[in-house]
Amino acid sequence: MAFGGVIPLYSKRSAPWALRRIFRSKEKVLILLVCLTFLFICIGPIFFLPDLRGGLSTRVDHVYKVYKQMQKAGPELILPPPPPLSGEEGAVRKHEGVYHNLVEHNDVHLSDDKQRLMEKINSDDELRHLRVIEKPVVLTVSSTAASKVNPIVEQVDESARVQGGSGVEAEKAGLQVKKSLPVVQAGEDADPVARQRREKIKEMVLHAWRGYKTYAWGKNELRPVSKRGHTAGIFGRQDMGATIVDALDTLYIMGLMEEFNEGRAWIQYHLDFNQLRSEMSVFETNIRFVGGLLSVYSLTGDPLFRDRALHIARKLLPAFDTPTGIPYALINVGNGIAKNYAWASGGSSILSEFGTLHLEFVYLSDISGDPVFKEKVFRIRDVIRKTERPDGLYPNYMNPKTGKWGQRHTSVGALGDSFYEYLLKAYLQSGGKDEEARDMYVEAIAAITNRLVLKSNTGLTYIAESKFNRLEHKMDHLACFSGGMYALGAKKIESQLSATHLEIAEGLANTCHESYIRTPTGLGPESFRFTEGIEARALKSSEKYYILRPEVIETWFYMWRITKDQKYREWAWEAVLALEKHCRAEAGYSGIQNVYMENPQKDDVQQSFIFAETFKYLYLIFSDDSLLSLDEWVLNTEAHPIPIAGNNAFYRKAEETENQW
Repeated sequence: MAFGGVIPLYSKRSAPWALRRIFRSKEKVLILLVCLTFLFICIGPIFFLPDLRGGLSTRVDHVYKVYKQMQKAGPELILPPPPPLSGEEGAVRKHEGVYHNLVEHNDVHLSDDKQRLMEKINSDDELRHLRVIEKPVVLTVSSTAASKVNPIVEQVDESARVQGGSGVEAEKAGLQVKKSLPVVQAGEDADPVARQRREKIKEMVLHAWRGYKTYAWGKNELRPVSKRGHTAGIFGRQDMGATIVDALDTLYIMGLMEEFNEGRAWIQYHLDFNQLRSEMSVFETNIRFVGGLLSVYSLTGDPLFRDRALHIARKLLPAFDTPTGIPYALINVGNGIAKNYAWASGGSSILSEFGTLHLEFVYLSDISGDPVFKEKVFRIRDVIRKTERPDGLYPNYMNPKTGKWGQRHTSVGALGDSFYEYLLKAYLQSGGKDEEARDMYVEAIAAITNRLVLKSNTGLTYIAESKFNRLEHKMDHLACFSGGMYALGAKKIESQLSATHLEIAEGLANTCHESYIRTPTGLGPESFRFTEGIEARALKSSEKYYILRPEVIETWFYMWRITKDQKYREWAWEAVLALEKHCRAEAGYSGIQNVYMENPQKDDVQQSFIFAETFKYLYLIFSDDSLLSLDEWVLNTEAHPIPIAGNNAFYRKAEETENQW
């Protein structure tokens, strides 16, 4: 068959060449880009959106779960209006508008409903994983322009005046309202010199905080010379922000709200003991972390701090699983395994550690409604109380398995110190109801006074140590807290011995001052001795360091509050000048290695307790007595204030629990 014209013949090999002839180069690039875009849109979500990898049904299930959880929580979101107020309560609430911009409205019904809602959310694993986050507390006072007077107190006075009219009625009303609002900020002293010195302490705090924030934020402590983080073994091997927790109540009391909010945000988003996998000291964790958080909760009422304290304290509970209930010293909160220090008298627990849990655990039970913490510390006390004491003295060691004392060593310094402090303060914390604690303190202090309180050849009062019925004429810097304890006990437990105890307190305060002024640096050594030729001086090289300890200043604080002798303020200011000269570094404050050298080398550690204790005690010495009144607060052994039950409206006891003494 014949065909007219020319018919092109294509083969498989010639087809691509034909396509290349049909499309220009730019058109081919454009087509390629369109194809790649189409593939990316269709296939990309499989790789870049993890929730779609399981298919649409998985995503729908997830949304449905969220919907169901919100259904559960929904009824709680509808808050009933508070009932109308009447009578005296209504009159007080009527005038709250005078200062409602300064103090957050704290309606009990709204608070209860919010608490129930948060408990419902926290108890549901699925809903909690949706990251429902508490609204942070917003505080507006600037650190650079801290209030010169306490606005709360001023407005309380005005409220009382309006409510009570004038004369005796106004005075009664004022006292009643003031009692419900303890002074926790401002509190400036009438003395202009004291005010100026107090501002200097605040500047020191800001210098130390900014160095920590710049070079070690989130770490446990700062190395202010080398400008990096530091972690002591007591905190384990991980970064838990010990300085932040220890400093927070001091920042709040000083009105440094910008810095306070920085610390609060870190605690809200980063403080989580679930991530720990190393051993920590039960004692240090309690007094610094639990005590610090409880203190800020009492000052602010912010439930974040209570809940974090509860979380941490529960992590410590496995340490109490012993035949006697006496806890071990160390715990790995990751696996719950606890043990004692290998060096501690045949596997014993240490008196100052298991005896320094009472304030925090009792308060935590009262504000949370969980009695387990109170039960733990009262069991410890019961074991201690029933075990016979050699010569009436408490040895420093007790075996947690047998309940028997370890080696016969008694000290009011290291290994024993804060046990005696907590006997007295447990009585005060209870509002005078814990008579058992009072009686144990009175008995213990009588034995110490009769057997260990001595005077040197030149008349310096000191507390010796007892080792196997022999006295060692040595006093630790740690033992210098005892002057304040004697003074506080003399004031709060009146007896025929009160005057004698106050005289002992004055003698101890003076002796510890001598240990400071007998050094070129004006700072005291870790331990000092009393011999025929040397008094209140360290002899061994291992006793000559100073690590920013607060105990001497602590005693001067109590002596100032109780005696009003101006010398205690002057001694405190001398310590400030010595800290500035020898311990201040470019990024903070450091301990020194030898207090007897004119230009000592720094140890390059800014201990967290410089915020909690040293700076706080200095600030309070130069403040009015109304700031953290000793009638309303007890300071734990880390100087974290805990409210006194019955005397302090900030005790914030849970309604569903009743204090059983």
